[in-house]
Amino acid sequence: MNLRPMKPLESRMAAIGLLLLVVILAYFILLHWWFVAPLRDIDSQMDDLRDTQSRYAAAIAEKPQLQKRLAELGHDQTDSSTFLPESDPNAAAAGLMQRVVDDAAAHAQEGSCEVSQKMPVPNPTTTPDEPYRKVVVSISLHCDMQPLIGLLYTLEKSKPYLFVQDFSVYRNPMLAMQKTGAAPLEVQFTLAGYVHAAATPASSGNASANGDNTAPGDDAQ
Repeated sequence: MNLRPMKPLESRMAAIGLLLLVVILAYFILLHWWFVAPLRDIDSQMDDLRDTQSRYAAAIAEKPQLQKRLAELGHDQTDSSTFLPESDPNAAAAGLMQRVVDDAAAHAQEGSCEVSQKMPVPNPTTTPDEPYRKVVVSISLHCDMQPLIGLLYTLEKSKPYLFVQDFSVYRNPMLAMQKTGAAPLEVQFTLAGYVHAAATPASSGNASANGDNTAPGDDAQ
């Protein structure tokens, strides 16, 4: 097979192509892996360091606000108004249920809102060294939307601190068919608060035992 000689233009194009290939290979072999890639890696590390430094600077700038917040939280822990006033969990549960009844009545002018069922929930088990005990009650309401919003806001934003949990709401379709207007919402939730844990009988018993261990001779001395 005879190969025809390349025309001057084709030979020029082939030479340029080979030159480009050699330049690209030389770039990757002599420059990229030895100089460009390490510099890019250093630049990426510097970006990470700048990002970390900015985060630390923002945290340092927030230090006064964080210290103020911690002081407020420490004050809240010593503030007895943040806890339920009762010392007995059963009495605290009764107080919680009565509080919901009173708050619902306070918002009755905004619409219909009445407590249909209230009951205490068995108290979670606690260890003797826990300083607080959780008190939970279950609440069911027939309530319009506006007084319900006001009631929930009152419960969660006032003191003592209360926590609305396991919240569910629906509209009874049977009541909706019987009434011309919108039927009240059927609302169910649990309401939780905390009381200071009273001294355990074991600790008081130990104190009595320590007192009884005093020898009669010691009193005489």
